[in-house]
Amino acid sequence: MAKRTSEAADLPAAKSAAKGQETARSPAVRDVDEEMGEFEDKWEDEYESEGEVVDAEAEGDDDFTPAQEDSAPPPAPTKTYLPGTAIESDEHLVPDNSVYLALHSLSYSWPCLSFDVLKDNLGSDRATFPHTSWIVTGTQAGEVPGQGSKAKDEVVIMKLGNLSKTQHDDDSDDDEEEEDDEGNDEDATLDFLTIPHIGSVNRIRAAPAPAGNSLPEPYHVATFSETGKVNIFDVRPCIDTLSGDSSKPRQKTPIHTITNHGRSEGFAVEWGKTGLLTGDIDKKIYLTTITPTGFNTSPQPYLSHTSSVEDLQWSPNEATVFASASADRTVRVWDIRAKGRKSVVSVQAHREDVNVISWNKGVEYLLVSGGDDGELNVWDLRMFNKGQPTPVANFSWHQAPITSVEWHPTDISVFGASGSDDQLTLWDLSVEPDEDESPNNAIVKSADGSDIPNVPPQLLFVHQGQKDTKEIHWHPQIPGMVLSTASDGFNVFKTISC
Repeated sequence: MAKRTSEAADLPAAKSAAKGQETARSPAVRDVDEEMGEFEDKWEDEYESEGEVVDAEAEGDDDFTPAQEDSAPPPAPTKTYLPGTAIESDEHLVPDNSVYLALHSLSYSWPCLSFDVLKDNLGSDRATFPHTSWIVTGTQAGEVPGQGSKAKDEVVIMKLGNLSKTQHDDDSDDDEEEEDDEGNDEDATLDFLTIPHIGSVNRIRAAPAPAGNSLPEPYHVATFSETGKVNIFDVRPCIDTLSGDSSKPRQKTPIHTITNHGRSEGFAVEWGKTGLLTGDIDKKIYLTTITPTGFNTSPQPYLSHTSSVEDLQWSPNEATVFASASADRTVRVWDIRAKGRKSVVSVQAHREDVNVISWNKGVEYLLVSGGDDGELNVWDLRMFNKGQPTPVANFSWHQAPITSVEWHPTDISVFGASGSDDQLTLWDLSVEPDEDESPNNAIVKSADGSDIPNVPPQLLFVHQGQKDTKEIHWHPQIPGMVLSTASDGFNVFKTISC
């Protein structure tokens, strides 16, 4: 991100440049040009010697108009902003569009602090702009202004359309035709349908879709409500309606509700080939499986954590194995075939609560965790049964609790993270530090002697501009596209970095 003074920000760079390019010669001068001979110089009397120019206005020539760019003040300089750097009262952050292939912001009537990307039938590895993305989210509605009552919460199925390529201020005119074809810099669109939901949605997750270009039928989505209930919906009718493929009635109630958690709310929800895992603040993890007759939740929970279960992840290649993160500062690995419903291995992963985890889809033994301590730890699960292991990578860049982590769906060395410090960061473990560089997290001195944080070489990108970012997801069908949600809405972007 770049920062500049508010005064400079009031005038867009493109308009400022256009203003400086206005003609410096009046129509009367252009008329004189047509009447003069081919080799005549109407300014010849103003030249006294080579390199010396006499002001035409001093000679009484009223036809000359000084160029506005000669008198316009230069634009305020911009500079790169590093998180943690103080911002003056007359400065604010503005995005550097040259590092974004696409950048869009969308908002809904209520905060949606959890969401998931829905599969579509538009194809995989899409690269042509504009893009379309489908997501499902849930609201955390507040009080209705003037009424003193809480608004009704909803599950929202959204179609984000016209996600066009970002127009850069320095794009050349030669590329205008190509850019027009790609729908550059046009506003994104948001179409949606809603399903009533009892209580705020703490977490929402969509069931994994089968390979191929077809959509699941039914398409299951699970929510964990603040009431302690886990609701399962079929969102396929809503998708078909928004696509214009169907007008069949949409069900307004859950197709199944899990009540095993009682009144204990939770934030851990994870679908897998084996079933649906849900974890609550009362340390319990339940497994719900799909049977020919419906859903079946085992009455006996998995118990090993000593505090709230914050996140769950199925193993990408072992259908009976899953991992959990807890406020007891541990990450545990479970096998549903093990007797006693206890974890088979665990490690103290952070100095404070472990909020989120993500299991690498391409490297079965890599798992990344984020905690209240603001740290990101990458673990080699093969070391979990060898005492207290240390992470293979540790990053302390964030200055507040980590709220979300997720590995890139195809690039095994890249993951994204978000924190309560309003930062969304992208990391690449394949980047090796230079031996001559300062250690990660060291403080270095700027030219004026002030302290600035040393940027870890594995830090690819820092995205800012949202308030209280809660979740991020990579789009599995649009390489490099990242979606995020925060208290002030959604961001959809694609960077030049990945």
